Amino acid sequence: MKVWLGLGGLLLAAIVVGSYVGQTFASPLDLWRALQGDPSMSSRLLIEWRLPRVLAAALVGALLGLGGTIYQGVFRNPLAEPYLLGSAGGAALGATVALLVPMALSQVLLLPVLAFAGAWGATLLVIGIARVAGAVDAAGLLLAGVAIAAILGALRSFLMLALSDDTVSLQVVMSWVLGGIQTPGWSGIVLLLAISAACLALSLLLASRLDVLGLGETMATAFGLNIPRFIMIAVLAGSVIVAAAVAFGGLVAFVGLAAPHIARWLVGPLHRPLLPASALIGAIIVTLADAISRAALPPAEIPLGLITAVAGGPFFIVLLARRLRA
Repeated sequence: MKVWLGLGGLLLAAIVVGSYVGQTFASPLDLWRALQGDPSMSSRLLIEWRLPRVLAAALVGALLGLGGTIYQGVFRNPLAEPYLLGSAGGAALGATVALLVPMALSQVLLLPVLAFAGAWGATLLVIGIARVAGAVDAAGLLLAGVAIAAILGALRSFLMLALSDDTVSLQVVMSWVLGGIQTPGWSGIVLLLAISAACLALSLLLASRLDVLGLGETMATAFGLNIPRFIMIAVLAGSVIVAAAVAFGGLVAFVGLAAPHIARWLVGPLHRPLLPASALIGAIIVTLADAISRAALPPAEIPLGLITAVAGGPFFIVLLARRLRA
């Protein structure tokens, strides 16, 4: 109980801090006035822009924590991360199309939709290739994911070269690829909250079978688990979660790798408590990182993915060193 209260308190504190900091810093009194309905421009900016962005950052972090936990459970590898099966390349390709190809619809709508479609489509393509090749185990999926990620990266680079001109800035594409929370309206927050709740419920349905899979293939088969079928189901579920995260937050590195590890230190390896704990920790990490990205170099923003990469790189090195020693 202390762990859950502590994580909840830390998340609330991170949301409050994120609401205070930005290009201009707000005081607790400013936030209180805004919540009371103060009609001033500063209060409207807090309510209509900063607070929705902070909540979106928390929900994106929660999704990355869930996705990382599922992928690490499926592949039984603590170094697995949510972008393992080409979803990052697919999302980046979809975002590049949305940002560079003129279309009738607004980019505000196209960007999350095409990023989601690209991330999920890339994972489906990886699964299809693995099935055609007859390699539906974890190793086969990983190899297919590496190949698809390389192809999608090349396609994205080609589109950037072919479609860029004096009227199109590639900085917009690179900014998204490096990670950045899309600031939705309150209707978008409600949608993202519903998606996050559905993803948490979906991941909890997989929890007991992820525990069984962690015992090893022999024991899992003895318990009656159809391993190839379950791996496909879990990978598809994880890809939906990751696609939702990248649709609203771009490519945010290392959060899906770090959050499950920190959660295991706090609640242990069983997935039923591990999944919500990873979601809370991911939400805390991304909320604080997004606050730093907005406040470090005003009026410019540092891409969110750079903040998490700088913090997560040393964490990954420590994990790798511990794994090699073990």
